[in-house]
Amino acid sequence: MSDQDTIALLERFMAAWNAHDVEALLDFMTDDGVFQASVGPAPLGTTAVGRDALRRAYSAIWQTYPDAQWTNGRHFAAGNNACSEWIFIGTKADGTKVEVQGCDLFTLRNGKIAVKNSFRKQVQ
Repeated sequence: MSDQDTIALLERFMAAWNAHDVEALLDFMTDDGVFQASVGPAPLGTTAVGRDALRRAYSAIWQTYPDAQWTNGRHFAAGNNACSEWIFIGTKADGTKVEVQGCDLFTLRNGKIAVKNSFRKQVQ
């Protein structure tokens, strides 16, 4: 997969996030895909492995932030590694608004995302 193809894949992946389309997101991931969330009890965040765990983890984001959007996407690729920078905007159920800069580091395998490792700024 060329770097240009990877960037196009990441643009479509971000569009699926903004459409809140879990099944489309799973289609971008390998069957044994890994998601390391930017929050959780461990230094690596909460980790989900495999389609069922990914489905639950991705769906939970929209339960917390029903209007979640990732804006200002910028994508970079180098072989089997890639990065997406973004601004996350969302509102929690209690009305708390969140706007943070973050990025995802990706490991790709056979044209799909094998690892999505998320990072974001901490707002205080």
